[in-house]
Amino acid sequence: MNQFGNNITIIVNSILLTLVYIIGVGTTSLFAKLFRKRFLELRKKSDSYWGDSNLRKKPIREYYRQF
Repeated sequence: MNQFGNNITIIVNSILLTLVYIIGVGTTSLFAKLFRKRFLELRKKSDSYWGDSNLRKKPIREYYRQF
């Protein structure tokens, strides 16, 4: 009986996880396509994908209490 319960658990978990994945990723993909949102921001004709990090010199007192 224990083996039967383990097999049912595997089947039910697989089905539930598949449904959650399809619903979660599917709705996100649908809304992204509707609103033309591009999460990766890939540009076809870009020379480089590196972004500027806007580093600047900070005064030493800004490092004492960071949070």
